[in-house]
Amino acid sequence: MLQVKYDREQLLNVIQNVTNKTLDMDLTWDWPCGVAYYGVSRAYQTTGNQEILDRLVKWADEYIELGLPSWTVNTCAMGHVMITLYEETGDQKYWDIVMSKVDYLQNHALRFGDRVLQHTVSTANDFPEQAWADTLFMAAFFLLRVGSKLKDEAMIQDALNQYYWHIKYLQDPGTGLWYHGYNNVNKGHMSGFYWGRANAWGAYTMSQVKPQLQEWYLYPQCMDVECSLRDQLAAIKLLQTDNGLWRTVLDDPESYEEVSASCGIAAAMINNGNPLHTKYVQKALEGILSNISQDGRVLGVSGGTAVMKDRDGYRNIPKDWIQGWGQGLALAFLSDLLR
Repeated sequence: MLQVKYDREQLLNVIQNVTNKTLDMDLTWDWPCGVAYYGVSRAYQTTGNQEILDRLVKWADEYIELGLPSWTVNTCAMGHVMITLYEETGDQKYWDIVMSKVDYLQNHALRFGDRVLQHTVSTANDFPEQAWADTLFMAAFFLLRVGSKLKDEAMIQDALNQYYWHIKYLQDPGTGLWYHGYNNVNKGHMSGFYWGRANAWGAYTMSQVKPQLQEWYLYPQCMDVECSLRDQLAAIKLLQTDNGLWRTVLDDPESYEEVSASCGIAAAMINNGNPLHTKYVQKALEGILSNISQDGRVLGVSGGTAVMKDRDGYRNIPKDWIQGWGQGLALAFLSDLLR
């Protein structure tokens, strides 16, 4: 068991500040909001603050009345907060949205190979037969949550199939680190960099598999998830900077430190529960807190990032703006630490 030292009241105050700032952002129904409001939902579950839930309900109801966008892999990230709203309010309209996203992913979303979800950011075929680590958070983890809730074995198997093939496509067996993307047409990793946030998407969502499945050991794919996460974290811990963070290209000493990736990676270490990771989580906590402003802005978060063409493409992504995914992953990290 990890033995991380922290001031609980201080962290609760930080969570409230980050939550308030996140809810004040003009986020739209897409993946930045999906990740942000996943974190806000975790903050609500951690604090029990009814005001958080009320603000989520108000935002969702207003957006539903205005009209929802077409579904893509990225917009399915909003399914996470819809699960929470249904569980907390019992309002069927939220669950209907959840199931419409499930229907899209199972029956309409672009797939390739062994029914692997192609990463989609619009209704166009933007990235033919490409698997991105992002898809695990936006779609596979979401499907796993719904399948587990419904005890739907076919849905659980579909979700675990996504994990299995993303591991096979994206994890470098030599280093244990994850590539950003895989192109099935060319059978390669495109520019081939170990992008920090891709590793966070992989690590965080893999760390959520066991908590979602009571009898996880009866699913053979879970053995792959367990071993993949073990090898990934063993490699990642060695790349932590002196400031307790990880870089936007993990093994590139000239890349800047990136806070959203650091939050996802540290949260995965917490959820994985290896006591030998205590010192890395402790160091990450200090580094992350030093990058959260008093008014709840998570700093040092890189902008939205496609699979870039070269190293400079990753190095030059701006990190000067508040981002929904930075807010959400910080809230997930702090909430996991306090649970």
